[in-house]
Amino acid sequence: MAGELKIFTGRSHPELSRLITQSLGMELGRSVTTDLPNETLEVQILENVRECDVFYVQTASAPLHTHVFETFLAIDALKSASARRVTAVLPYVPYVRSDKKDKPRISIAARLMADLLLASGADRVLTMDLHAPQVQGFFRVPTDQLQAANILCDYLERQDLSNAVIIAADAGEAKDVGRYANKLNLPIAIIDKRRLRDGDDSPASVDLIGDVRGKLALIIDDEIASAKTLVEATDFLLQRGAAEVKAVASHGVFSGKALELIAQSPVTEVIVTDTIPLIGQKPDKIKVLSVAGLFARAIQRIHDGNSVSALFR
Repeated sequence: MAGELKIFTGRSHPELSRLITQSLGMELGRSVTTDLPNETLEVQILENVRECDVFYVQTASAPLHTHVFETFLAIDALKSASARRVTAVLPYVPYVRSDKKDKPRISIAARLMADLLLASGADRVLTMDLHAPQVQGFFRVPTDQLQAANILCDYLERQDLSNAVIIAADAGEAKDVGRYANKLNLPIAIIDKRRLRDGDDSPASVDLIGDVRGKLALIIDDEIASAKTLVEATDFLLQRGAAEVKAVASHGVFSGKALELIAQSPVTEVIVTDTIPLIGQKPDKIKVLSVAGLFARAIQRIHDGNSVSALFR
């Protein structure tokens, strides 16, 4: 029998946490994080959580490592306070892209993150659209991965898609964009992207599988980070005859000068969710959709012992 449901938040994205609790008709749990003079943190839970079913919400945003360690301390504090179960709610998992050893003598940091979450006491993980399927297997506790596709597709369906085509930014994305193509009943085109030199971190678009001439091209990706790939793909598609280019992604990471690049690029709209807080001046062409309701429903289902996979249908 699950104990009382309680939701706490870290400092990375309190607005998303508030929207989640509002969807559930409840208040956020009370806690405080103190930055100590010696550059360490102290997390204190300010209410009784004994035998409670606790969900701790924290995402990957700047300052990243402060938020990461805050998560470990908070989960440990909750477990030490005798919470019956603690679920780490990570809308965007820190280090999620470091999922393989693609250079000599490096850490597979996504696996390490999973190990550290477990070491801190997490009993379960709830996340959204991991960068690669194998990352879910790094967690040795039940892990639910929500999908943003339905939320993003619901928004797209309110637009004129009569002349649209779904674009996989590279061959590796072709399988993932299938659920968008199926839901929207649209054809798929694939950008053939290759690294022309060893060690090149910026692969170039060299060919296109499919036809975009005169069409609205919808680039689908799991995240937009530096936006360099997006801008390069947009230019490439327009050169191949696309009438317009829009981009859709689950996570708007927007690192470095990404927002500036997007504002100056010919892409007409960039649609993301609020798994990560948008820091900086938001260009008008960026549309942010909330996933708070979906996370709220997932939290309620986990608490009640019901299926989370039903949310995918």
